[in-house]
Amino acid sequence: MTLRKLIPFLLLAALAQPTFAERVKDIATLAGVRSNPLIGYGIVVGLDGTGDSSLALTNQSMATLLGQLGIQQDANTIKSKNVAAVTVTAVMPPYARPGQQLDVTVASLGNAKSLRGGTLLLSPLKGADGQIYALAQGNLLVGGAGASGGGASAQVNHLSAGRIPSGATVERGVPSALGQGEFVQLELRESDFTTASRLMEAIDRNFGKGAAQALDGRVVRVKAPTESGARVAFMSKLENLSLNPGSPMPRVIINPRTGSIVMNQLVSVEKCAIAHGNLSVTINTESQVSQPNPLAGGQTAVTEKGDVQIKSDKGELMVLPASATLNDVVQALNAIGATPQDLLAILQAMKASGALKAELEVI
Repeated sequence: MTLRKLIPFLLLAALAQPTFAERVKDIATLAGVRSNPLIGYGIVVGLDGTGDSSLALTNQSMATLLGQLGIQQDANTIKSKNVAAVTVTAVMPPYARPGQQLDVTVASLGNAKSLRGGTLLLSPLKGADGQIYALAQGNLLVGGAGASGGGASAQVNHLSAGRIPSGATVERGVPSALGQGEFVQLELRESDFTTASRLMEAIDRNFGKGAAQALDGRVVRVKAPTESGARVAFMSKLENLSLNPGSPMPRVIINPRTGSIVMNQLVSVEKCAIAHGNLSVTINTESQVSQPNPLAGGQTAVTEKGDVQIKSDKGELMVLPASATLNDVVQALNAIGATPQDLLAILQAMKASGALKAELEVI
């Protein structure tokens, strides 16, 4: 086949290669545009005897609430179990305006058994600056169930926390810096000089040379229109630009509490030798009754007989071949026959020896 006939096939092969293009909105955020967490304290009423039991905090809160409603009541005389003290949290999204509804999460502060069927009374939600930004109130939705009786109990899911969809109303908005200044700044979710450079090049290709400037490996400054309508249209085009971000670092995430191990596709392994043996200890205790003869004058006694066994599995030395792809790494580790808990120790040892070509992160 001549070179001229081969060129179309080469072009088709190049077009068939997988692409990993991502939109700007998927890898970067706009500086100054962020959500704000809100927190408050509230009282949940209407519980079916599953509220706080003799909690001074709840009794004092009820006395204060009744006092604001014109009813004077001594906190020490309040003995209701239908009330619970709770925390109220919500997240106010960017550009939130007064009147907008927010979802609310309510969680028990005291010893309430369940918040199921309760109603949250009007509770102010404050930001980190101490200002009130929203008011919350409504009926709780608890996704669990429980029952008890005769000393036995059963429970499904969690009963001491619930949600109120659209349970808060925004009373004050947070000023946004989108329409201020000549420039906007894009902040990469993960710092990477390659991605920052490619982002700057993609913006320059679509909006003209010099439209963007990479300040460092995380921030790219972009010149934008100053008029609000034009700036919104500009940002819409900007966040939908596509580019190929830089490859992430090879990384292995280990959770020793659950035995979970997660690797990304760039992890590789060099040839190494591994020996790992399991040690198990089994303890069995058997209760025995010692009964004396009828005329011996002794007493019946209960004795315990213990049986302790230690088993050590033979750990053979195995050669782990060099692996360049994630699939090869998984197959090589599976060939060892180790459990996930054993792999935690093996991966740490491989990293220390330099055989594991990845960043090891323990969470």
